[in-house]
Amino acid sequence: MSLDAFAPSVASSKTSMDMSMRSQSPAPSVFSATSSLRAQAYRQEYGRGLNNYSEVYRLPADDEELDRLDRQHDMFCKAIGKFPPPMPEIMADDEFEVKAVLDLGCGSGSWIMDIAREFPNAGAVAVDLVPMQSTSMPPNCRSEVDDINLGLEHFYGDFNVVHAQLISSGIRDYHGLINHIAHVLRPGGLIDITEFPFYFTGIEKTPICPPAGTFEPPWTALWMSYANRAVRQRGGDADASLHMYQWVCDHPAFEDAVYREFWIPCSPWLKGNDPNSIWWNGIGATMRDDVKAFMRSGRPLLLGNGLSEDFVDQLENNAAAELDEAVTPVYVCIQNVYARKKR
Repeated sequence: MSLDAFAPSVASSKTSMDMSMRSQSPAPSVFSATSSLRAQAYRQEYGRGLNNYSEVYRLPADDEELDRLDRQHDMFCKAIGKFPPPMPEIMADDEFEVKAVLDLGCGSGSWIMDIAREFPNAGAVAVDLVPMQSTSMPPNCRSEVDDINLGLEHFYGDFNVVHAQLISSGIRDYHGLINHIAHVLRPGGLIDITEFPFYFTGIEKTPICPPAGTFEPPWTALWMSYANRAVRQRGGDADASLHMYQWVCDHPAFEDAVYREFWIPCSPWLKGNDPNSIWWNGIGATMRDDVKAFMRSGRPLLLGNGLSEDFVDQLENNAAAELDEAVTPVYVCIQNVYARKKR
């Protein structure tokens, strides 16, 4: 089957409809966008600043959330690495083209700005529902406001690397997104996608998925089960991480697909004083703080899905206390897939 057999979406980008955010050349700072345009990108909901364009993605994009994503980026660099092994080769300077990297759903922009600094001769483009807020954006990096769900045709054939991390809650059709990425990549390019399955597991690494209406421990896993339902109700692809490897393997444009999974403790609950346990407990302490902050960020998602404020407060408090006690073994599985586009 040829690549063209996978018909791309006919949807066009929303960016140029009401915001002149898409730059045609690298800008030294996101502040080339006017304050009024940035203000259009946000709305207040349940005390948090959310994007004003997507009804699917309901996590905040305010300073508190961006701080969480910065810390999460540092933790992921330690636990899973900044990028997959083939990337330095793909991004190496050559005389044929200027290399380019696209980050879909860039969040705080930590990853794409790191990449722009590490590969200063390459172009780096960050796409999200709100503009990046950094005052120190590298000169070879630019921020674009766009809804990925509306298509990526305007990027077809432009990039050597396409990266996406933990965006599935805001993607209606992740399978279709992978097809778009296949068209966006240049021959020999790299797809690098990282997601998690919107559930936690116990020490035996089997999913903890309490039925609706449950209100009993483990509280952290229970909170995530309600978030899972809310993501689905909004139209997000909560199961994408479970299928993305097969989707990439089945796509005729890709080859040499690799699946990796990283089991990260959600708190420093590991027993023992050996170096491995100590190291993972350090990661677990950071993940604990990330999950607690994620629960605060998830309030608009849960409250907007019909749960009462009292219920959400009690559930969040119970889960936070469980994480602080660091007694209940809970893992999150971070899943990564990378592959090359055939030449």
